[in-house]
This record gives sequence, C-alpha cells and structure tokens, in this order.
Amino acid sequence: MPERPDQQPTPPRDWTDGHLDRWLPVLPGLDPDIEGAVTRMSRLTRHLGRVREQGVADYGLHKHEFDTLHVLAGRGGHAAPSDLRADLNLAPASVTGRLETLERRGFVLRTPSTEDRRKVDIVLTEAGRAAWQEALDVVGREEHRLLGVLSEDERRTLSDLLRKVMLVQESAGE
Repeated sequence: MPERPDQQPTPPRDWTDGHLDRWLPVLPGLDPDIEGAVTRMSRLTRHLGRVREQGVADYGLHKHEFDTLHVLAGRGGHAAPSDLRADLNLAPASVTGRLETLERRGFVLRTPSTEDRRKVDIVLTEAGRAAWQEALDVVGREEHRLLGVLSEDERRTLSDLLRKVMLVQESAGE
C-alpha cells in the first residue's frame, strides 16, 4: 500500500529492531530505547573487535602484540616496562614475555634508562611503528566508514552522550 503524502516514511530497520520485536511481547516492561542502545553498542563493539583482530592478523601481529605496540606508541614510542605493565594491567612476567617477543621481531628495543641506569626503557622501532600503524589503519577505516554516516555534530553528540554514560559507570568502579 503506497504511503500517503502526510505520513512519515518508515525508517529502515536493523537487526536490533527485529530483536526488540521478539522481546517486547515477552518482557512488557522492557525499555526499547535502553535495550536498543545497549544491543546496538554491543553488536558494534563485537564487529569492531572482529575487524581489529583480522586487521592485526593480516599484518602478522597477535592481538597482545598489537596492544603492547599501541600502548607504547601512545606514550610517544618509549616507556618503562612498569608503565607498560600498568597500562596493559598485566603481571610483570607477562610484560617481560611480550617485550622479549617484540624485541626478537625487531619491533622494540631495550635501551638503558636515561633516568636510572639500573633500569631499561622500551623504544618502539620504525618496524614496530609501521606494523602497528598498518594494523591500526584497518580499524580506523572501518570506524570512519561506519561513523561517517553521521554529521560532525551528530558524532560529537554521540560522543558526548556516551561520555555521560561512561562517567556513571566509571564512578562506580570497575
């Protein structure tokens, strides 16, 4: 049946709309806006995680290697092992193992600390930076493809709204 001129067109439906159609009759007290937002965020997070894992693998990295290079790059390409351990929330032995593997692959170097010669600094090599950047670009392209449908103002609003939600979550502790 054609739509009348005074009717709004039916918005496109996504997977979550079908999910809501199934659950609203079963759980009449379900808030469709909360359920819709949480389900969409969860599905988007899983999708981006799969893209990240595939992008990392495509460039010969394991997820934990990428994560370590990412943290190191975020610290300007050099950090103490204790800083990496704290950022990655790992035991010291786990960081040591990661760094040994990355050093063998030529992605990081251990250099004497400029502050305390009994310690070492970890330095991201050009090869490590290139491997990290290539894998990161895969994820970045997908994020831009998905969020590029939003205007700059819509992206800012989305980010602001998610910050508001995260502040509540973070104030309760992990």
